[in-house]
Amino acid sequence: MSGGFLILGALAAGMHLLAPPAFAQQPDNIQLGPRPFFLVDRLDDGPLKEKLKSCANGPFRRTAFSIGHRGAAMQFPEHTEESYRAGARMGAGIVECDVTFTKDKQLVCRHSQCDLHTTTNILGIPDLAAKCTQPFTPADPSAKKEASAKCCTSDLTLAEFRRLKGKMDAFDKNATTPEAYMGGTASWRTDLYAASGGKLMTHAESIKLFQSLGVKFTPELKAASVPMPFDGDFTQAAYAQKMIDEYKAAGIDPKDVFPQSFNLEDVRYWIANAPEFGKQGVYLDERDETLPGFDPLKPESWKPGMKDLAASGVKIIAPPLWMLVTLDEAKKIVPSPYAKAAKEAGLEIIAWTLERSGPLKDGGGWYYQSIKPAVSSDGDMLKLLDVLAKDVGIRGIFSDWPATVTYYANCMGLE
Repeated sequence: MSGGFLILGALAAGMHLLAPPAFAQQPDNIQLGPRPFFLVDRLDDGPLKEKLKSCANGPFRRTAFSIGHRGAAMQFPEHTEESYRAGARMGAGIVECDVTFTKDKQLVCRHSQCDLHTTTNILGIPDLAAKCTQPFTPADPSAKKEASAKCCTSDLTLAEFRRLKGKMDAFDKNATTPEAYMGGTASWRTDLYAASGGKLMTHAESIKLFQSLGVKFTPELKAASVPMPFDGDFTQAAYAQKMIDEYKAAGIDPKDVFPQSFNLEDVRYWIANAPEFGKQGVYLDERDETLPGFDPLKPESWKPGMKDLAASGVKIIAPPLWMLVTLDEAKKIVPSPYAKAAKEAGLEIIAWTLERSGPLKDGGGWYYQSIKPAVSSDGDMLKLLDVLAKDVGIRGIFSDWPATVTYYANCMGLE
């Protein structure tokens, strides 16, 4: 089968080897491909490796523990129909649409309001490129100036947005032409599935697609890159409400929706004004970047504290991987004080993001910064995942390649 996917679930169940059409995809038609097995093979010998190897023949099923981060963004253009379908095929039980808005205030799926210059082909469409907040400027080595551009969804109407195609999120800072600027894909990713351009989606279209794929929804209300209220009357509250209203219009059960935001006030808005959705609101925690002095090892630096968050109605907190773990004296990965305090306060935890760091041979980079001495091979991400699942007790984890988490969750009996 094309794409290198191995239909393990179908083999185990004795099903026909030909997958049904995408629109008729069934929840048990899970295709993991070789990557999870590759990672298990690279684990150090021991009980975890033995357990994971024992599950190699499946069967595999969809699991809400596996959350498709922008779909399957490690190899598919993020927030495209193709990426979403790939994430669902790999067993993600929840898939993410990051939500922002166009010039005519229509909600669309993009990671940032102003990322069109790195995630789409806008610079290759002259009349649309001319509408960018900051047109393409070539690199000038003699002046030590890098290439730049800034193109936002709010620069375009929805009709104009629909003319774009998705590409891998990347750019070439040394480019002297728009075409070259749109390159730069990391060597450990691929342009294979972006060659013909990915199909961009509105938020409402993503709801319809996810419903057909049998997955739940985790929309993230992205911060506006333009002054709010936008166009005079589109306030932050109206923006937050419009996202919820599109689920209501589609008849989606609120229990299947996990609205997210890095802005705590958005979560509080949903709790107060759309409580049937707000009770599953997810506070995405990036205070390490926004709150001076914040340290996941020092509770006194957390403002608000975990108990304060819980008292305000927040039930789910979602920090980056590294904030949830630290190393003990034996250099073993263990839960951090942040993780322990969240659980003690009664908060559920979702972590982000696995499979986003490239090869781990040099310590894993930003997502692994708190445990760098314990990270030396790609298999070590499974060690981290095991601690997060068993010792921290997370309810789910975002991944750029959901098959890895799906494999682990199925093997460990996680829902």
